[in-house]
Amino acid sequence: MIRVAVADAHAPARSGLRMILESAPDVCVLDTFATAESLLAKAPGLRLDVVVMDARQPGTDVLDTAVVSRIVSELGCGPVLITLNDHDAHLFGALAAGARGFLSADTDPHDLLCAVRAVAAGGSWLGPRHTRRLTEEYRRITRLRSEAGPPQPPVEGEAAGRLSEREHEVLALVGEGRTNHEIAERLTLSPLTAKTYVSRIMTKLGARDRVQLALLAVRYRRGTEPVPARSERASLSRMPRAKTSRTRMPAAVGLSAAGQVPPPSP
Repeated sequence: MIRVAVADAHAPARSGLRMILESAPDVCVLDTFATAESLLAKAPGLRLDVVVMDARQPGTDVLDTAVVSRIVSELGCGPVLITLNDHDAHLFGALAAGARGFLSADTDPHDLLCAVRAVAAGGSWLGPRHTRRLTEEYRRITRLRSEAGPPQPPVEGEAAGRLSEREHEVLALVGEGRTNHEIAERLTLSPLTAKTYVSRIMTKLGARDRVQLALLAVRYRRGTEPVPARSERASLSRMPRAKTSRTRMPAAVGLSAAGQVPPPSP
């Protein structure tokens, strides 16, 4: 039996997710939580296999990568994220933080159960369009590296010290998936100044684009690991596999089609 907990700020979404998950004979939902903090406080005694959750910061569309990392490190289980926001920073930020599943809110119930089973078995699961986006990014990075030729010699001991205090703040916000306009509002800057900071940080860290910069921001949070030298920056890791869904689940984790979920494969 797969032991699952659900965390979502919206009660209808929690109820819908629970209904879908409990329609499967091999899944047991032990509890549901309105916040990640309440989940983390109680979950250690539940011996969970999988957490299905919306990992956005309360009241925002910003991915809380710190919560995802804590679930992985403190609970030892793989989070499956359900999100209403499909932009790239959320996808890559979630994977870099340790998420093992990433699904849209309109995902088919069959795929939600497949994701839970895959993660419980030690695998990973992405929705079809997320797999496609990850594949496209991998191909793009591979092509750019091929065009760039042999890697440059490492920059010894320079990268960590080259970012100013303000640049570290901007980098952290990029890792949260914030736009330049949101960064400007948060730090009381003009949008043009925020854009300049982001461009300067990309140049200093050798990031080819904003997606790679977001990955670096999540992986190398200030105070945990140093910002890497150029030679240490790896490309995206092995891509999780996903199957193509047949039907779609209604929006907002639609949750009315739970009775249509097929039984687990033998």
